[in-house]
Amino acid sequence: MDLFFDLLRSAIYGVIEGITEWLPISSTGHMILAEQVLKFSFSAEFMEMFRVVIQLGAILAVVVMYFKKLWPFCVDNGRDSGLAKHIRWPVMRLWGKILVACLPAAVLGLLLDDWMDAHLYNSVVVAIMLIVYGIAFILIERRPRVPTTTKLSRITYKQAIIVGAWQVLALIPGTSRSGSTIIGGLLCGMSRACASQFTFFLAIPVMAGASGLKLVKFLAKGGVFTLAEISALLVGCIVAFVVSMLAIRFLMDYVKKHTFTVFGWYRIALGILVLGMLFPATAAEGPAGKRRITQQTQEYIRRFRERFVDRDCADLLKRKDLIPTGQSRDLGVADHCGILIVSAVEILCDYIAELKGE
Repeated sequence: MDLFFDLLRSAIYGVIEGITEWLPISSTGHMILAEQVLKFSFSAEFMEMFRVVIQLGAILAVVVMYFKKLWPFCVDNGRDSGLAKHIRWPVMRLWGKILVACLPAAVLGLLLDDWMDAHLYNSVVVAIMLIVYGIAFILIERRPRVPTTTKLSRITYKQAIIVGAWQVLALIPGTSRSGSTIIGGLLCGMSRACASQFTFFLAIPVMAGASGLKLVKFLAKGGVFTLAEISALLVGCIVAFVVSMLAIRFLMDYVKKHTFTVFGWYRIALGILVLGMLFPATAAEGPAGKRRITQQTQEYIRRFRERFVDRDCADLLKRKDLIPTGQSRDLGVADHCGILIVSAVEILCDYIAELKGE
């Protein structure tokens, strides 16, 4: 009976992964909520690996759906001779840009994986990043803009590097890998559809690498798979694959006619919900609890304005005197929006640490 319920929980995890990996709403934030309800009978070491390796099902969905756009070989390209005639050069160039965009996150992810798990994989950080990037989506969509890049073939190496830099921020749990790369794509001139597709393709090497790293670490620590664990992992991956197919189709149809604003508001609501789960006593305090939260919010805004003076996105983007913090430099973030997001999180983390100390 325990195995049946574990497989059922794995299927639910697969649904969550399949939806939240591709929509810019943070799979980690939803996993944390799910973990409050879904209690597996497996070891903590297996679950740490399971949360990441289940992504393989989601990756396979991208490969299957976009195989023709991603496969770089053909019988005859009609232009070259010898071995070169079997290569689809536009696809090969696209893969070059994908690999360039993946390098920053791959290097830092390998170096900081254990540190991130130890220091940042917690509900407070996830809630903060949900809210911060929710606000970022809303502000970016309010800016008038005309996309300069509407096709994958038009993406430049410079744009790929910018998107790759934004992907580094996704190492922070709760950010959403798709969310950060889509924001990066929008800011450097891509259309919503183009940024979304490029994000899907970036996921293939990044998520495959992350899954492989977790699997190797699990085995290196002496981990051994039981039949129940293998079954749960397979069920989770298969469900994630099927649901990912549906989620990707939905997102590509959605962005043709709509903005990402609704996802921004959803992220903010989810972040508040996660914080509410962390501080349930606030609800029991009634009006006094609401006044306290209001005061703390106002204090956070005061601290942000104390550092940056401005609060309006348009005014902040005009600033020429923004200096990357140590954390920004560690993450390889040097653009305006990246510096502001990292700084906003640092201010909030410091303030929460003070409140906990009280």
